[in-house]
Amino acid sequence: MIQPTTIQSTLQWHQQYVDTALRASVQKILTIIGSDELKTYYGQMQYHLGWVDASLQPTRSNPGKLLRPVLLLLAYEAVGAWGLVNEKSADTTYLQRALPAAVAVELTHNFTLIHDDIEDGDTERRHRPTLWTVWNTAQAINTGDGMFALARLALWDALEHGVDSTLAARLAMLLDRTILVLAEGQYLDISSEDRQTIPVAMYVDMIERKTAALMSCATEMGARLGTTNTETINCLRSFGKAIGIAFQIRDDLLGIWATREELGKTEAGDIYRCKKSLPILHALEHATPRDRNRLQEIYQQKKLSPEDVEEVLNIFQHTQTRDYCRTFLQDQCHLADAALARVPNPGSAIATRALQDMQKVINYIREAGH
Repeated sequence: MIQPTTIQSTLQWHQQYVDTALRASVQKILTIIGSDELKTYYGQMQYHLGWVDASLQPTRSNPGKLLRPVLLLLAYEAVGAWGLVNEKSADTTYLQRALPAAVAVELTHNFTLIHDDIEDGDTERRHRPTLWTVWNTAQAINTGDGMFALARLALWDALEHGVDSTLAARLAMLLDRTILVLAEGQYLDISSEDRQTIPVAMYVDMIERKTAALMSCATEMGARLGTTNTETINCLRSFGKAIGIAFQIRDDLLGIWATREELGKTEAGDIYRCKKSLPILHALEHATPRDRNRLQEIYQQKKLSPEDVEEVLNIFQHTQTRDYCRTFLQDQCHLADAALARVPNPGSAIATRALQDMQKVINYIREAGH
């Protein structure tokens, strides 16, 4: 997805700090192990993260949006960054307190992507061959496992940046619980593949676990690193959950109705792939018996024609599916708005900018519903 300038500029300032901290985390392990035999192992991680090519030579590839760690840093700043900000200077050392958690969240996200690619049989991610297609399935599983462990180790680096052991342990428990919920979401997703119909409510439950859980974890971790105010922490947790659900619904909408220019790939691609996203599930629940049977017939085919896709789109029109998905997206954005509005502004310029940036993220997601 091509990101509008507004969202790219919103994320870019924090992305550089996350990227530097990520690289330092991997380099720290490489320094400790001191083994040439394991350089390829960690090189596989670096390949997935977009830092090297398949020959392990440095390259500049798309690392992704780094949205989750950026949201963590924004939440941390929005609640006052533990009072560490020096408003009279451009000093950014206050970010060091939150960066280990940001790195842990991003590595967690990426270990799930490595495993998802294997489980889904995806051969491309971010316009490059997926890890398992380059180094084989067994190596990719092991690399994903290693990245999971690296994420946990990265979090404990917070102890070196002023985070007390009680808070560090609480953050670790939160991350572990979230990882379990992510695995539950993936289980539900895989289990649904062979089912002809999936209730919309079940799909929403699945994306709450698979997509929203880590965003909610990120914003809660950022808030906990920046304040002890329970109400504020709860508000930012709710913000992350709503944003996570909305983000997935946004992808569901764009996967069918975005133009080639907007999406950067085949229009109605989710239909061609027979992806069981919210639009098809809503249509199956609300279509006439004839249309429902036809949708099921089309989605059971191995390859769809443009005529098949057009027929699906016509049925979506009959069931007002696009309007339903737009409304669903807007409702989640409203929940995010409301949660963010309840976060008290500490009054600093950094907190004000962070709250504004979080609102820009909501607006960016909201645009897909117009």
